[in-house]
Amino acid sequence: MRATLGLLLGLSAVGLAACGEEGSSGTQAPASVSGTGCAPVAGEKLVVLDDDKKLQNADNIIAAINTKAADPALVAALDKVSDALTTEKLVQLNKAVDVDRKTSKVAAEDFAKAENLTAGIEKTKSGPIKIGAADFSESATLGALYEIVLDAAGYDASVQTIGKREVYYGQLTKGDLQVVPEYAATLVDFINGAVNGKDAKSLASGDVDATVTALKDIGGKQGLSFSKASKAFDGNAFAVTSEFATKHGVKTLSDFATKCSGKDTVLGGPAECPQRPYCQPGLEKTYGIQFGKVLSLDAGGPQSKDAVKKGNASLVLVFSSDGSLG
Repeated sequence: MRATLGLLLGLSAVGLAACGEEGSSGTQAPASVSGTGCAPVAGEKLVVLDDDKKLQNADNIIAAINTKAADPALVAALDKVSDALTTEKLVQLNKAVDVDRKTSKVAAEDFAKAENLTAGIEKTKSGPIKIGAADFSESATLGALYEIVLDAAGYDASVQTIGKREVYYGQLTKGDLQVVPEYAATLVDFINGAVNGKDAKSLASGDVDATVTALKDIGGKQGLSFSKASKAFDGNAFAVTSEFATKHGVKTLSDFATKCSGKDTVLGGPAECPQRPYCQPGLEKTYGIQFGKVLSLDAGGPQSKDAVKKGNASLVLVFSSDGSLG
């Protein structure tokens, strides 16, 4: 669902890196596992299980704004986008671009029309506003949505694809860019690392309100303001097939833990999954899930999705806003 930068953003947020070799078999089996568990069930549609105990950090979409440009009318226009976005709608936006092959501009225009996004925005402002977007499709689409609402407010908004956060962050704080679509947990830890060193304790958590409060505090000192955080979350998630979910009656990871912990349960994820706190160890510690086997696959990509669809894995790591989930 994301281009290279987007993949790195997601992985840096959760501590996963590019996949390496896990061994000749590509599997890892724990020394001892109790319980029967739930064997994989093949199917064509994937269902993301709700992370009800907040294992993953709150990477909710939020607009980062250079404070000098943060006029109340500008912030209110960007809040309209945040109010309209949910994870499910973000999946559909990504599907429109990544699967249906619409441009980000067209997908944003269709969404804005369907959601009546510009209703109530008064055209009272003027002047140029430069929106920076990272070089993956989701960021471009979010930038296009920001352009629509800011144009409706009277600004002359434009979107410029910049690239990596290390590049556009400096342009944003200097005022060369005025607005950038961002991810709350990833951004707060990026700023924290830049200010307090790479070993600084994480300010992010699964609590979106606490994460955004920390972001506003540390970001405000760097000359940044922010829109509301949307309900749309783009980060690591775990999915089963819809057939598996129906058979075992699971909607949340807590459901999965109650019904499917045991030797027949197969987890699929990147090679680092058995060592990373937001993958297998996190599932074990936060939810108490035990797995009989762990498959070494890619990070939320076609290998992982094929493994669960073909009945080789019970549960796999995916990205929550992946357009192929729509």
